[in-house]
Amino acid sequence: MNENSNMLLAIVLCLVVLFGWGYVADYMGWTQRPAPTAPDTAENRQAPQNVQPQKAPEPAPLPAATFFPPAPGRDVPVSTPLYDAVIHTGGGTLKSLVLRDFRKELGSDAAHINMVSDTAAATAPMGLLVNGQPSWSLGTWSTDAPNDGIAMSHGESRTLTIQGEADLFGLTRRITFSADSYLIRETVTASNNSATPRSLRMGFTIATDDSNAHGGQYDSMRIAWDKDGKLGEESSTSTLEASGVQESGLIYWAGAMSTYFLSAVVPGTPEPATVKGRLLQKHIYRMALEKPEIIVPAGQSLDFSVSYWIGPKIRSELLTVSEPLAKSVDLGMFSLIAKGLLWLLEQFNNYAHNWGIAIIMLTIVIKAAFWPLTAKSYASMEKMKKLQPAMTEIREKYKDNKEQINKEVMALYKTYGVNPASGCVPILIQLPVFFGLYQALLTSIELRHAPFIMHLPFTDKLWLADLSTQDPFYITPIVMGVTMFLQQKMSPPPADPTQAKIMMFLPLIFTALFLNFPSGLVIYWLVNNILSIAQQWMMMRKNRKAATSASK
Repeated sequence: MNENSNMLLAIVLCLVVLFGWGYVADYMGWTQRPAPTAPDTAENRQAPQNVQPQKAPEPAPLPAATFFPPAPGRDVPVSTPLYDAVIHTGGGTLKSLVLRDFRKELGSDAAHINMVSDTAAATAPMGLLVNGQPSWSLGTWSTDAPNDGIAMSHGESRTLTIQGEADLFGLTRRITFSADSYLIRETVTASNNSATPRSLRMGFTIATDDSNAHGGQYDSMRIAWDKDGKLGEESSTSTLEASGVQESGLIYWAGAMSTYFLSAVVPGTPEPATVKGRLLQKHIYRMALEKPEIIVPAGQSLDFSVSYWIGPKIRSELLTVSEPLAKSVDLGMFSLIAKGLLWLLEQFNNYAHNWGIAIIMLTIVIKAAFWPLTAKSYASMEKMKKLQPAMTEIREKYKDNKEQINKEVMALYKTYGVNPASGCVPILIQLPVFFGLYQALLTSIELRHAPFIMHLPFTDKLWLADLSTQDPFYITPIVMGVTMFLQQKMSPPPADPTQAKIMMFLPLIFTALFLNFPSGLVIYWLVNNILSIAQQWMMMRKNRKAATSASK
């Protein structure tokens, strides 16, 4: 048998399964969200009797526990160079946070992204849970915030202090905003105002909706967390609606995220905690982080430190907070390679000022690095091509004896010094680089709304104006399929007719899969194919010249 073809076919089919499964699942509707349920939870049972849940605009109401009305207070606007936020002083919940540098769609007139929509704000993000009770709905709160709000310039930080009481604990929230970071830091002082020691379970909440994710395989919402230094995720809408998720352990952070944006609670230091996450009303993702119970002596106070990251997943900025938080940009199992490639890509963009050109430059560098290995693969393929007639003759001669066919073929390889696996080893070596680059391109927020060629030539129609989304006219994936077909025609066909037919269908299969790939990935694959064709043509030309010289 042709071991080279078998291994290559296995690799290619693995790629089809890896990249095609999410697309097929979306197309078949297997990831559709079922109708939400309102489970009987402890929070529901503890709801005050005089509190009525607000009505949601959707047919099915949100669980009552998320709809405790806020305590009396006022809205305090907070303005930084990065975002405009609104904090409600009746409990200190976040009512909105609009990112200044990111828009929902392309165009200067498109709406800016709001990390906390009106529906998400109703579930009290940045609200404190005191012994399971919603502090934002209880007691009387006061603040030192100026009436006209807080405005900051680059380099500044401002602290908003809010004081109140919940479950006989006095609460002082000191919320610090920084002009140059999406991280909001907080210190909570809880004072036992009773005459006896009391237990305290302090919880912190975060909430966002799915309006900032495109949906589908490449930009979906999920609940995520880092427990014991390992990233965990749950994206199944049926699971998140029906039972949610609950994890206990050493928690580094927990929240909700899409491919490009994150809303997370970050403990001051990694510590044992329990996180609970749920999908509400089909599109609201809510997470609570609860610290272990602790006894507070009468008349004593305890401080709790926590932060909130609410903004884009810019890896370099996440790293300034912690390495675990930067893991929210999931670079996959070949993350070390992905980090290096992403660094190179950024350097090329700094030079070219165009992410599409940067991808092309990076593809050329990668191709050049693997040029000797690829040349060796092509040389092996040429040797195999010359043996095809002899191998066909062997198969015809011993067609009823597979064992003898294998012996004769292996003897043929030995006689002519051909290693049947030598053509695939270079491909196997390159796979980690490809997968690393795949993850780097797929998760890099720098490619979101980054243009390559803004308009279709000779028209005013937007074309490759956003490298994180598909080619709207399917031009690049179709051209990619054509280049893949040309590669197939230039390569020696497998001796097995069935394998040959499958290999000829692969360009069509890959074209179908690539129709919905982010255009940045398609450009990489397309340029790589063009360079491979050029290299293959050069090798074939070299071999023809060598054969002509030998015949003289």
